[in-house]
Amino acid sequence: MIVYPAIDLKDGICVRLMHGRFDAVTRYDDQPAARLATFAAAGATWAHIVDLDGAEAGRAVQHALIGDLARAIDIRIQSGGGVRSADDVAALIDAGVARVVVGSLAVSQPETVADWLRRFGPDRITLAIDVKADGDRWVPALKGWTEAAGVDLWTALDRYPPNLARHLLVTDVGRDGALTGPNLDLLGEIIRRRPDLKVQASGGVATVADLTAAAALGCDGAIVGRALYENRFTLEEALAAREPA
Repeated sequence: MIVYPAIDLKDGICVRLMHGRFDAVTRYDDQPAARLATFAAAGATWAHIVDLDGAEAGRAVQHALIGDLARAIDIRIQSGGGVRSADDVAALIDAGVARVVVGSLAVSQPETVADWLRRFGPDRITLAIDVKADGDRWVPALKGWTEAAGVDLWTALDRYPPNLARHLLVTDVGRDGALTGPNLDLLGEIIRRRPDLKVQASGGVATVADLTAAAALGCDGAIVGRALYENRFTLEEALAAREPA
């Protein structure tokens, strides 16, 4: 399993949000390049970088900075936030981003995103579906988690038949930044229903045991953010605890 240490960028600063709320921001440091270099030095092969300003604005805001980071640090970057066009995808790839994360449009414009998957290839794009509980349903949250989609998670996934998409990142918004553990039941159900997808767990990782559990479940990756920034465990400990990718 790949451990993806996370950098969420807002105004060029590393931050974390609580439950995806832009009015609940914790600022950690103002040197994202130094933070990314620390990840690489610890042995991470991938990092997950989000343009929160872009996610909130619905357009690319910090893609230039993300490109600078991709060129400067020897680590593969998975990045998104504000990706709204094929030009955005191409720009990030050209800047050195290894895999582009497509969020809201993966749900609201599946035909467009399917075209991108065919154009750029399934290994260059990660579908990111952020969900909120609605009774016994899981409903995708769109536009920086400010709007609910008109379909449930399973309908959204059905729009990507096997062999079209390859990477799926799922965030339980209710657990994001809350250090309450990942939603293993939901992740397990996704893996059972869609064994063709490489699923990344996001939201709630608080302990090394959470990573071990996600790996044992069959997750291909796990995003780790606040727990690292608050020294719940080290990145070296996280990398040592994972199962081999």
